[in-house]
Amino acid sequence: MHRIIIPILFLTLSIFQGTAQQQQKPITITGKVVDSDSGQPLEYATFVLQSAENPDQVTGGITDLSGNFEVEASPGTYNISVEFISYKTYSLQGQTYNSDTNLGSITLSPDVAQLAEVEVVGEKTTVEVRLDKKIYNIGKDLTTSGATISDALSNVPSVNVDIDGAISLRGNENVRILINGKPSALAGFGSTEALQQLPADAIEKVEVITSPSARYDAEGTAGILNIVLKREKTLGFNGSVNVYAGHPTNGGITANANLRTDKFNFFTTIGYRYREGPGNGFFDTRYFDPRQDAFLDSIAYDRNIEDRNYDRINRGINTNFGMEYFFNKQSSITASYFFRGGSDEDLTTNANDYLLANNPQVGTTRSELETEKDKTHQISLNYINRFDEDGQVLTADFQYAVDSEEQNGFISEPVRYNNTDNTDINIPREETYETQDQTEYLIQSDYVLPFGEDSQFEAGYRGNFENEVTDYRLLQENASGILELNVNQTNIFDYTQNVHALYSQYGSKFGAFNFLLGLRMESTQLKGKIESELTEEELQEEFSFPIDTDFDNTYTGLFPTVNLIYEFSETENVSLGYNRRINRPRGWFLNPFPSRSSRTNIFQGNPNLRPAFSNAFDLGYLKRWGKMTLTSSVYYQRETDAFQRVQEQVFITGPGGSQVEVVRNIPFNLATNNRTGAELGLLYNPFKWLRLNGSLNFFKFSLDGEFNGVDYSQSNNSWFGRFSSKVTLPGKIDWQTNAFYRGASDEVQGRSDGILSINLAFSKDLLNDNATISLNVQDLLNSRKRSSFTTTDFYDQNSEFQWRQRQIRVSFIYRINEQKKRGRPGRQEDYEEGQF
Repeated sequence: MHRIIIPILFLTLSIFQGTAQQQQKPITITGKVVDSDSGQPLEYATFVLQSAENPDQVTGGITDLSGNFEVEASPGTYNISVEFISYKTYSLQGQTYNSDTNLGSITLSPDVAQLAEVEVVGEKTTVEVRLDKKIYNIGKDLTTSGATISDALSNVPSVNVDIDGAISLRGNENVRILINGKPSALAGFGSTEALQQLPADAIEKVEVITSPSARYDAEGTAGILNIVLKREKTLGFNGSVNVYAGHPTNGGITANANLRTDKFNFFTTIGYRYREGPGNGFFDTRYFDPRQDAFLDSIAYDRNIEDRNYDRINRGINTNFGMEYFFNKQSSITASYFFRGGSDEDLTTNANDYLLANNPQVGTTRSELETEKDKTHQISLNYINRFDEDGQVLTADFQYAVDSEEQNGFISEPVRYNNTDNTDINIPREETYETQDQTEYLIQSDYVLPFGEDSQFEAGYRGNFENEVTDYRLLQENASGILELNVNQTNIFDYTQNVHALYSQYGSKFGAFNFLLGLRMESTQLKGKIESELTEEELQEEFSFPIDTDFDNTYTGLFPTVNLIYEFSETENVSLGYNRRINRPRGWFLNPFPSRSSRTNIFQGNPNLRPAFSNAFDLGYLKRWGKMTLTSSVYYQRETDAFQRVQEQVFITGPGGSQVEVVRNIPFNLATNNRTGAELGLLYNPFKWLRLNGSLNFFKFSLDGEFNGVDYSQSNNSWFGRFSSKVTLPGKIDWQTNAFYRGASDEVQGRSDGILSINLAFSKDLLNDNATISLNVQDLLNSRKRSSFTTTDFYDQNSEFQWRQRQIRVSFIYRINEQKKRGRPGRQEDYEEGQF
């Protein structure tokens, strides 16, 4: 830091040089500072002129974006020195200059000793704590090479990614995902599927924001995960290529390139991935009373055993390219385009055995082939103006994104055996066709105004406008073997969510005390229109609850935030945060037409859902020792009108008007949810070759509510922990182990067993550290399975589900003009959201 400040001091001292020297006509000394290995210009290098006759007389300057410097001085004899962090100092003694002089290119060589120090420091600063968030640098995580963003998030403390890909924060799935501080099509429209397709190599860091300031969306009662993508700041051309392959069959390539000049920054990333994801499931359902199934032609059974196999093929391509133009050192504008395309095939084979008094009655094999094609386009514009060095900043953003998905399902269920007297059992075929078209606009502007050295005011506006149209058709085979349209299930659902937000916040520091106070106002409009051949009255009869086929609801709320930190020292502090949050139901939670995960199990949305609101408190403590960092917190959250899924036994209309009994999963504003928890994290670097990281999160929640006369009140304790170790073996081979365990927990209607998962990774640098080869094993013990027991008023069920089996992957990364462990200061510190 002192090397950046020194030139300013030099320029100040030069004002007070002697009178005789001031009367001389000044001369100009110019030149350029470059890296000795790559020839790249070095920005912010320090050039110093010291008078040989009077060493107290000093002047100098800093190199610009192109590595150039220009310094005015009086004619005379000088000692020259050029310094840059992590490089050896260049010096010349007794140089006489009586006229303007160009020194040409001055080359600096890396200082190996300093580089080693920088590497150690980098390991220690993996966790950063700010007033409203914790920042985790996951760039050094070996297990993410060739993996997806979703895989990378599973290694972040406080975060859990379950076997279905659902992301939770401190055990709460209502978490808001942002990309570079903003909602983005890169994170998907309200889902996490896109994160399972994008490469983890694009991530620089993940911000875990459990007590968001007023700058951030009020959406997400659990908090916010902000994924910050990499952006190169160094001049010249650089890039990297990552190629990987593994078993079960998966492979891909990701390449990125960056070209930066003093006026332009061009950047691009492109990737292709192919992945086969075999999985399996087992479901044993025991009904309290025998039931008749219209599809099985009135065969009675009281038990159904399902043995499922999942064969998935995921293909995807993603690309992002853009350009940043620098008007000057203070302001720039960035334009970028993002595209993601996917073509997936999922084949689910489900062997069903229907029993009565443990005697097999009928066996079928249900085959469901689902194909999906999706395309996402996003255009982004960003303007930033740093008015002065004090931190006054104005930013403006615009995003436009469109997404189209086409999902087709082909379902058949031939009979394997029949031990009954009825020989006419024929389960009809089904075909489903669904398209989703989504559009999103985002307009945002933020302004930061510092007051002195320790205070800051901030204000801004964000408008987020989303529309989603879902067109769903269900065809079922009739008695004549012809597919006909099921008008009771076919529909078009047009859903719109518009959110306007205004916020302001003020932060300051008084000695060891820091605070950040904010207030955010959000106005939400939720609109939905259902087009169906059924009338509203017929829909209510079909779905057994009131339905508004054309609703338009507006909610306006104030969301205060308070974040406090008291610093006992530079290495110890305590923090306190409070915030009010909102949980808005997404479109698929509102669509009343069922989606069919199986013939007898459906998920159905509820257009009557209202947003849920929460108040949360968080008390944290941080302590750093020489080789150890401790982070801890206790938290409490109270959520009202929380919507929970419940299972009900209902009848829906099947082929020919038959009434088919199914298990319906449907969300309702069920209860008040109180959640209390504590978490502990420990980072320990006992030696340069060993890094240990562990975290533990314990939480308890209690529900208080009932539905249709059924009391769903319950209390539940659960916990999860993770451990990571990184060891440098002989031969400079890095070995990393990540272990995760989620404890057993009680659910609304049952209990889930604990889950253990272990990942291993080995890596070795090659070709003068320009390349890295790594071996990665995901779920070493093949134990990442969800086992659960569910009980309702009409059945008990034991189940086991494994989304993806153990995976082995080898990756090779080659870097062009990128140094793996050498950091170079950038043009200027990028403005970062919530940096105060």
